Amino acid sequence: MADALIQQESFPDLVGWEDSVQKIASATAAVAALRNYRETQRAEVVSEKEKAEARERAAKIGAEIKARKVDLAKLDTDLGEIAKGLGTKEAGYAFQDWFYRLADFFEVENRKPYVSDGRQIDGSITVEGTTYLVELKFTGTQSDATDIDSLHKKVSGKADNTMGVMFSISGYSSVAIKEASGPKCLLLLFDHAHIYMLLNGVCSLQELVGRVRRHASQTGEAYLEPRHFS
Repeated sequence: MADALIQQESFPDLVGWEDSVQKIASATAAVAALRNYRETQRAEVVSEKEKAEARERAAKIGAEIKARKVDLAKLDTDLGEIAKGLGTKEAGYAFQDWFYRLADFFEVENRKPYVSDGRQIDGSITVEGTTYLVELKFTGTQSDATDIDSLHKKVSGKADNTMGVMFSISGYSSVAIKEASGPKCLLLLFDHAHIYMLLNGVCSLQELVGRVRRHASQTGEAYLEPRHFS
């Protein structure tokens, strides 16, 4: 009824009275006041609805953040268990599976291990339009120049927008880092310190790869220690 009244703009039933001008003016003012009141009511309803929706979104985001922290902690724990077999073939395969769980956690497009032209590829990840062939090393010794050469050969035969990333849990020899670096730096190198940056929530996998790639583009160096991240 109130909604019908506030739509009224003329008052034919008040015409013809001795004080019709005053009555119409009063009626017009009353309708305007009612209209303002109804608009205020609607605004309050909308405001409360928006507040309720905002609280619901905040609760959902909070739950997602909590769940992600639990998942990240599980990845950290699982890596600790795998590390007990460091250097064994079984641990190497387990690390491989673990790495792609990590990639899934960060929602990075990836492909599991496969064979291409007779070469075993440990899989690939795609970050910001660039595909990176993955090489995973879970050995008790540093990766050396022969490991770099092997990955470089796998990458050089692929499309121009293909690069390589190596995750070596025990790091690299100085010769390996030098071999991976150069004017046309196609490889990016990561070790346990980079992995723990991810597990501690310092950055995402996308950000990690992007930061080291930027460094490689600027300096030709394939490896950037986490302590030099800005």
